[in-house]
Amino acid sequence: MSASDPTSRFSDRVDNYVRYRPTYPKEVLSLLTKETGLSESHAIADIGSGTGISAQHFLNNGNHVFGIEPNLGMRQTAEKQLNQQPNFHSITGTAEATTLADKSIDYVIAAQAFHWFDQPTARLEFSRILRPEGWVVLIWNSRRKESTEFLKAYEALLQQYGTDYNKIRHTNTKVEDLIGFFGGAIEQRSLYNEQIFNFESLKGRLLSSSYVPNVGHTDYQPMINTLETMFQQHQQNGQVVVEYDTQVYFGQLYSRRLISGLF
Repeated sequence: MSASDPTSRFSDRVDNYVRYRPTYPKEVLSLLTKETGLSESHAIADIGSGTGISAQHFLNNGNHVFGIEPNLGMRQTAEKQLNQQPNFHSITGTAEATTLADKSIDYVIAAQAFHWFDQPTARLEFSRILRPEGWVVLIWNSRRKESTEFLKAYEALLQQYGTDYNKIRHTNTKVEDLIGFFGGAIEQRSLYNEQIFNFESLKGRLLSSSYVPNVGHTDYQPMINTLETMFQQHQQNGQVVVEYDTQVYFGQLYSRRLISGLF
């Protein structure tokens, strides 16, 4: 894995990623339908579509989804997962070079991916492929860090063992950055989400993250030992709960005019 190349970071994480990463609340679609007029006729470009977690929601809605994914392993996994979905179109591309036609897309979405993009170049590409009045939707599952004693301990584990955890976290993307990217007003909503894990699935969730040591690293076994101790301390009936706030940002790309105070 190249630490400097975000398109290769998850190459050794694909199996755990597809099995243990959280999906998104079904209310995301209801929100977009109400607030932006999303309908089944709209074409979706899912940028950084990964293993197809976000694409599945829009496919269930009847949309044609163009999954833009540069990582071979993740793209092939999405193709396998979604091979019964005729509306899914898997494409080798990036946020900065999607290969899609001009003015061919109604919604550009990026789920758990926007913080990896070269934002000025991606903005130009999104503007090129979006139809007039098209929408950009950015989605993140933000793990709660302090709502339970278990989540406090989990955050402490990541701080202790994470390789570049603080450097590449999506929370480094600030509201001001998003307003600048959109060039004007954006909307934000937050939805509750959660996952319930036994120890083995919690281990898989941890190892799906690109910023923790993987098998073969000197810190791998000490990290897993710490995780197991933590799990035993906080489990109830053999399970723990990871809580998230699913953050949804949406808007249209305006001309390069920054509007202060809009959020």
